[in-house]
Amino acid sequence: MNELYNKEFRKIMQANYDYSSMSSNRIDEIISIARGMNIKRIGIAHCITFSGEAQILKKYLEKHFEVYTVDCKYGRIPKKEILGGEGSRIMCNPAGQADYLNNKNTELNISMGLCVGHDMIFSKSSNGLVTNLFDKDFTNNNDPAQAISEIRMKVL
Repeated sequence: MNELYNKEFRKIMQANYDYSSMSSNRIDEIISIARGMNIKRIGIAHCITFSGEAQILKKYLEKHFEVYTVDCKYGRIPKKEILGGEGSRIMCNPAGQADYLNNKNTELNISMGLCVGHDMIFSKSSNGLVTNLFDKDFTNNNDPAQAISEIRMKVL
């Protein structure tokens, strides 16, 4: 078991053990664990659909941390620059979001409503730890847990 948990992982596990509470919502849990780990800078990478929510979260977190936000259209990169071909549609830029927050030296980044795949690129590219606040789900009002209810009858 020791080979699975390096010093950084043990620090995260200890913070979860010491500061996690079943009576806290996810946002307050993030704050408690981040404060317990002495994190000073938090980033929020969000879908543009959730710009308003990201600003509310930023204001709330700023009571305790330096907070930076970056939306998914960061850099306003046209499709042809990322995927080639034709088209001027502005693409999401999850690697750019991570790069922006890496340059701000964020220690913990919150992925907020990023698309499937984009969240993977963001997490893989982020220097800081990454946690999800919520995930985009186009058909279930951004509640992916609802999809389990939808498929339950198909598999049982």
